[in-house]
Amino acid sequence: MKIGVTGATGQLGRLVIEQLLKRCEAKDLVAIVRDAAKAADLAERGIEVRVASYDDRPALEAAVAGLDKLLLISSNEVGRRIPQHQNVIDAAKAAGVKQVVYTSAPKATTSSLILAPEHKATEEYLAASGLAYTVLRNNWYSENYTQTIGNAAASGEIVSAAGQGRVASAPRADYAEAAAVVLTSDGHEGKVYELGGDQAWDFAELAAMVAEVTGKPCTYKPVSVEDLVERMRQAGLDEGTAAFVAGLDSNIAEGALAEVTGDLSRLIGRPTTPMKETVKAVLQ
Repeated sequence: MKIGVTGATGQLGRLVIEQLLKRCEAKDLVAIVRDAAKAADLAERGIEVRVASYDDRPALEAAVAGLDKLLLISSNEVGRRIPQHQNVIDAAKAAGVKQVVYTSAPKATTSSLILAPEHKATEEYLAASGLAYTVLRNNWYSENYTQTIGNAAASGEIVSAAGQGRVASAPRADYAEAAAVVLTSDGHEGKVYELGGDQAWDFAELAAMVAEVTGKPCTYKPVSVEDLVERMRQAGLDEGTAAFVAGLDSNIAEGALAEVTGDLSRLIGRPTTPMKETVKAVLQ
């Protein structure tokens, strides 16, 4: 069986490749990348490297040729994801790929999450394609808060517009393991998995984790969306980026990332990695 991974040199893609190497031989893997030079180490390990960007439909069709399964890791180009993902799905269909696995967002078809509409459109396009598919709706990556944790350790404060909202995050490695399980086992066709951590946390709890790890006081300061935007603007962020980040906090306050389903731990056969372990990794 031949398995391909798009975005294979990205933060999630590399972790998926490592998990796949535990389950199958390098010769059965295809790393689809934009820059072959960044995948030189993968080629040295016996993985076939094929070059294609999400914008290049002909190159994509060549890149997915002969694959049985394809992991479509969502593009990081917010605002351009829909046509890019459609290119990959169309290429997979034309090339006769048997199954596409897609990394989506929590409750993508019904969520108010700012990022959800592009994932919703992709899921619907994939479902209508006629391809066998599996959707992995990944909650937040714990590593999304690396900078927040570092700043909190230095300042003794976390400032957010997330209110008392909770985040069922898990490290990328946990999601990567789940993707590898789905790609190398049967019975996942047509399924939508809501993946996330076993324990959702709020920002007061995150501040307490930072305090415990550093041995220094750290508190959570909830602010309004408008206040957070102004703070970020004063720190040098452009208004569009500041509004986007604050909007995500607002989504968290509304509960968009709070649900704990157990799907991730069931897929990987172990408890998910707690947020405190990420805090330790960042600070130690």
